[in-house]
Amino acid sequence: MPEMIKLTIDGKEVEVEKGVSVLTAARKANIDIPTLCFLKEINAAGDCRMCIVEIEGRRGFSPSCITKAEEGMIVRTNTPEINEARRVILDLILSTHNRDCLTCVRNGNCELQTLARQFGIQEIEYEGEKIAANIDEVSPSIVRDTSKCIMCKRCVAACKNVQNIGAIAVAGRGFESRIASTNDESLNNVNCVFCGQCIEACPVGALKEKDDTKQVWRKINDKDTTVIVQVAPAVRAALGEEFGIKIGTAVTGKMVAALKKIGFDKVFDTNTGADLTIMEEANEFVERLTKNDNIPMITSCSPGWIRFIEMNYPELLPHLSTCKSPHEMFGAILKSYYAEKVGIDPKKMYVVSVMPCVAKKFERSREEMKNDDLDNVDCVITTRELARMIKQANIDFVNLEDDVFDDPMGEATGAAAIFGTTGGVMEAALRTAYEKVTGKELKSVDFEDVRGNKGIKKATIDLDGKEIKVAVAHGLGNARKVLEEIKAGKADYQFVEIMACPGGCVMGGGQPIVSSKTRSNVDVRALRAKALYNIDEDSKLRKSHENPVMEKLYSEFLEKPGSHKAHELLHTTYHKREKYNI
Repeated sequence: MPEMIKLTIDGKEVEVEKGVSVLTAARKANIDIPTLCFLKEINAAGDCRMCIVEIEGRRGFSPSCITKAEEGMIVRTNTPEINEARRVILDLILSTHNRDCLTCVRNGNCELQTLARQFGIQEIEYEGEKIAANIDEVSPSIVRDTSKCIMCKRCVAACKNVQNIGAIAVAGRGFESRIASTNDESLNNVNCVFCGQCIEACPVGALKEKDDTKQVWRKINDKDTTVIVQVAPAVRAALGEEFGIKIGTAVTGKMVAALKKIGFDKVFDTNTGADLTIMEEANEFVERLTKNDNIPMITSCSPGWIRFIEMNYPELLPHLSTCKSPHEMFGAILKSYYAEKVGIDPKKMYVVSVMPCVAKKFERSREEMKNDDLDNVDCVITTRELARMIKQANIDFVNLEDDVFDDPMGEATGAAAIFGTTGGVMEAALRTAYEKVTGKELKSVDFEDVRGNKGIKKATIDLDGKEIKVAVAHGLGNARKVLEEIKAGKADYQFVEIMACPGGCVMGGGQPIVSSKTRSNVDVRALRAKALYNIDEDSKLRKSHENPVMEKLYSEFLEKPGSHKAHELLHTTYHKREKYNI
């Protein structure tokens, strides 16, 4: 049992574990302390000073996020002096900030804006020199605007401490300090992997995804173009949050209905592409396992992870599965098999992927993601961008009646749905690999050992007497640990799943941004993941190879998993990538 201590906060006795911060103790007692730089499990530095409190017997104010709670401590969080000090701190932050709130992508979902409203800031008392606007929009994924940065350093902490990359850091001193990359280069030219975790961490609009909604609208309004949209599994588990729906609510039917109202010609499910990925990936794994060829095989559907290994561990690239990611596979099939079936010129087809991920924008632009000189996918928009399009179309999302994906490519299994959470790709692949290896029916399809939020999960899977060892890592800091094991020859895994984002796609860099306060009180990751597991449990078909769309696709077009045609369309290669192009 952990050692417990008692302290008094605003006259209320609170019992907490020894070693936690005053802020954590206050939140346990449902006492609100405002924060800006604090982000649970990512950043606690006391830089912004918004979380100051009075501690009896100590001089001045103490930042509650880095002050340890102590036995018998008496804390005050809400005195006139504290609130006046916070108001002055907030005024000083706002004095140098670009306050073009109405045109900011974070308008209405900005922690600085929320605090300004809470403290009744209507004019700036200490007007200061504005931070210079330096906008970096070179990369296909992320845009940085220095004029909106408040130096909370949450992005730096996410990049360095969680992802273990360090593409950005604090440069300069005093008023000259700023968040910068190496040589002040664009993120496009340094060791950034475009995971977008910095965007999710940012409390304001200093970081955002590159917006591609305008070109999607143009294509929708072009009568000579057939515009097809496909939607990743994790999107349906989070999209509703943008419209005030409870976190962890799957909104599949409303999402499909909204996409049809927006004007897409066909609305398909990337889950179908996930089933296709499992057909190819499970086959590839069984072949490699049989030949003991480049084992362990490592999954390849997370583009931030792919960019990471290309930059940092190019010697391990042969261990990657050669499979394209689900939306790229599906795009390739739409522009070949489907185009032929319905009589559409693939050159006049425009495929849009709605993804929980900003790195997918980069992936889409890779030369390897082409067939017959056509991009497999023409445009990627994030969950947030889709929400903006729904609002722009004046659609009452909450009151929409559910609709269903279009035929003949709209069917998917429960195995595909769990692709959106850490361990899901592994579990889906094992369901099919088991039956391929043993020739027997898998009775229980739930592989509990690869589920959950532990950073690295390891398990031994019994394939009817043949044991295989697997590992699942999410977050690139954890990925690095697994790769170091493999590199040192200390790992005896046969199959490894790696996702760039902590929690997998449900916590992707393109998902709805949840405030620091909510993240402290709600396990967003677990709730979104549960929405996907519920879809899986409620599905009639829970193994990818049972999807009738797969059966028809292979019998009519691809022949069999791993065929020449399948490799031509659905597989790819990766290459060493320099960390810095300076």
